[in-house]
Amino acid sequence: MGTVTSSMAAKLAFFPPTPPSYVLEENAATGKLAMSGVPQRENVDVVKLKTKRGNEVVAVYIRNPSAKLTVLYSHGNAADLAQLYELFSQLSIHLRVNVMGYDYSGYGQSSGKPSEQNTYADIEAAFKCLVEKYGVHEEDVILYGQSVGSGPTLDLATQQPRLRAVVLHSPILSGLRVMYPVKHTYWFDIYKNIDKIPLVNCPVLVIHGTADKTVDCSHGRGLYELSKQKYEPLWILGGNHCDLELYPQYIRHLKRFISAMEKSTPSGSRSVFTIELSDEPRRSADYLGLARKSTDQMELPRPSTECREFPRPSTDRREKPRPITDSREKPRPSTDCREKPRRSTDQREKARNSTDKSERSRKSTDRSEKPRSSTDQPEKPRNSIDRLDGSQCQP
Repeated sequence: MGTVTSSMAAKLAFFPPTPPSYVLEENAATGKLAMSGVPQRENVDVVKLKTKRGNEVVAVYIRNPSAKLTVLYSHGNAADLAQLYELFSQLSIHLRVNVMGYDYSGYGQSSGKPSEQNTYADIEAAFKCLVEKYGVHEEDVILYGQSVGSGPTLDLATQQPRLRAVVLHSPILSGLRVMYPVKHTYWFDIYKNIDKIPLVNCPVLVIHGTADKTVDCSHGRGLYELSKQKYEPLWILGGNHCDLELYPQYIRHLKRFISAMEKSTPSGSRSVFTIELSDEPRRSADYLGLARKSTDQMELPRPSTECREFPRPSTDRREKPRPITDSREKPRPSTDCREKPRRSTDQREKARNSTDKSERSRKSTDRSEKPRSSTDQPEKPRNSIDRLDGSQCQP
């Protein structure tokens, strides 16, 4: 059962163009290889690469003199190099990168038959060529996998810890999941990307069309959620499986991504990459949503300042006892009340001229002793004051 299912998955995964869309031609003067049916350019090399599984695969390398990074492109299941030649050329120009693309075993003019294990050997041979023949450093390589190409792309990404980044274009969770909505990974499944993506340490950009009828957009979303270092994904509204390059936002988003990767450090330093990523979207209208989020994150300390303002109401609460303090000070009117008896003392001064008046002043002095007792009860000043005031207002 496992062998049959694996064979079925392989047949559904690989559709090499038949016949191939190009043939290889050798220039008698220079000995350089060229592909028929495509423009010949000085900055383009066509090479044959030997794989560890004994196959010989064809690869094309396009130089850009302004390039800082190199993209290793693994194409989809129904194309070969000649059909993608112009796309590679345009990506190299617009993104200012070097581009290497290759045909899987059994595709184009590559020998052998297409299989999962052969594609792993094919991409390893292409990566080795970049390092040994063209002197490209691992940390300057971005792996780009489209559709079934996401399989060899993620497999190599798990083995190379210092890659600059990975781009997954209409990727698959696994071969079997394209056909059946299985929830578990079976041993006979192919391209188990769902299990490999958590092992990738570099930034990952996912691009997928929301109307993809071949590989549902849930595959791309699933891989995005499982990736360690997420770059803002591109979900192309209405995009299908093989037309995403026709949407303007495709190249704009890739430009911003490449620019961010150029400013970032290799995947060994996460924090630096995060800083570069948060700064980059500010220059982009399409990335305005992300820029706002990142700006909000940078502005978060401001709300925290406002949070520090919240204790002010508690300060007001601490100030609320002031009325109590004021109430303590309200005995002062009682002091005024004591001042009023002084008037009666003045009357006593006047009473020296009259014995009768002095006796009356003694009575008023006795009355003044009563307000003094009110000062002994500071906790009830308001009521006592009102009562004192009331008594004083009496004729």
